[in-house]
Amino acid sequence: MDIKPLRYFQAIAEASSFTKAAEQLHVAQPAISMAIKKLEAELDLTLFHRHERQISLTDEGKKLLLHSRRILRAIDDARLEMEELKGLTKGEVRVGIPSMLGSYYFPPILMAFRHRYPELDLSVIEGGTWQLQQMLERSELDLAIIVADVLPQELHARTFLREQMLVTVAKDHPLAQQAAVSYDDFFREELVMFKEGYFHRKVVDRLAARTECTPNISFETNLIPLIKAIVNQGFGISTLLGMVIEEDPDLIGLPFEEPVWLDLSIAWRRDGYLSRANQAFVDFLLEHS
Repeated sequence: MDIKPLRYFQAIAEASSFTKAAEQLHVAQPAISMAIKKLEAELDLTLFHRHERQISLTDEGKKLLLHSRRILRAIDDARLEMEELKGLTKGEVRVGIPSMLGSYYFPPILMAFRHRYPELDLSVIEGGTWQLQQMLERSELDLAIIVADVLPQELHARTFLREQMLVTVAKDHPLAQQAAVSYDDFFREELVMFKEGYFHRKVVDRLAARTECTPNISFETNLIPLIKAIVNQGFGISTLLGMVIEEDPDLIGLPFEEPVWLDLSIAWRRDGYLSRANQAFVDFLLEHS
């Protein structure tokens, strides 16, 4: 089986469009259509349902997509490793970082890494931990920062930081006078939360399920400055890492009575090739944590 039709097939499946796939691949649409027809003839299977303006995978197409992703990922890994052995690549690091860490923990690390390795290309994607984990599993990222109580079997990870989630309140809030906050007291308040998929939100949802409480979420936003402003104005409370509020005199961070600790890890695909550029980033992060 030729590899090129598999790349065409995967692009079409992920874009749900022959036209969009052709644009992404910079290939004429008739060439892609012909390649897929030949692939279907070779397999003696129909891979796509073709509607007037939409396409979708058949059951056979869905199964081929799983194999296609594994095959193309293995080929790309092999090519990268061979190019590195010949010294032909400059090196690229694609790392996904949650917003809270991207704003407050990683900037000096990223700048120091670029200073040590100016020849490497560094691409940083911000997002929720669940989104980043999925991108990592789909090979859209080389590395990702995750918070996982149970590490998926497909990933390997190294913990680099342990941080406590703190109840965050305005300095004149009644809870600000307490040494610690119970879960019941926390869930009685109006909450300002990240949207679902972010580790900040997952922690709170997990606590709510464990204590059988219903969170009273009055604001949802992924913008940290907005969360801090809403809390500071007394319209709700939140939970944030200590690093986010340590230089903000108007906000108070309080531990839960039963402290909530997060183990932050850098992860990569267990079955993937960790390039020398990515290994350098992992080593650098662990060295500076």
